[in-house]
Amino acid sequence: MRLVILGGSGAGKSTQAQRIGEHFHIPLISTGAILREEIASHSELGCNIQSYLQTGDLAPDEIMIECIRQRLIQPNVKDGWVLEGYPRTAFQAEELDFLLDDCQQKLDWAIYLQVPEAVMVNRSLGRSLEDDRLEIVQRRIELFYDRTIPILEYYDRRRRLLTINGDRTPEAVLQQIINFLCVSRDVK
Repeated sequence: MRLVILGGSGAGKSTQAQRIGEHFHIPLISTGAILREEIASHSELGCNIQSYLQTGDLAPDEIMIECIRQRLIQPNVKDGWVLEGYPRTAFQAEELDFLLDDCQQKLDWAIYLQVPEAVMVNRSLGRSLEDDRLEIVQRRIELFYDRTIPILEYYDRRRRLLTINGDRTPEAVLQQIINFLCVSRDVK
């Protein structure tokens, strides 16, 4: 099973991606973790990434695409994965499809956690992460609406979009996702 988790800042992407991975015994690929590792290592790539993240901007497509490419060729993701934090633009969604073709893999579902803007802000500010200040959170939400919404159309046209109400308890959200994925797997 190969899945991507989509949603705005604070929508619960990390929480659900981790839980889905544990439930289906597939590795979590977190672009946030990959980027933080690069920054912590003080690599050239990490320094470049940090300059974007400090202003609330997204890392450039070419950086993200290369990070994902390196992860998708690892042996432990051959049989499935759940990807969190990518794609964030329609271009990245298309690039992911090209990468998957190159890796002879196919995306099963793009899971969109739909959450009202006020909930995204409150959840993001409640996380106490270094880059979760109000102005940065608001910038991320603006970017989400500008850049990420076209991804929903992209996956919907390919009949790969699953929209979930993310404004519920994490357990209720997870249960709805699991129910759908189990039914869809039985149908295929």
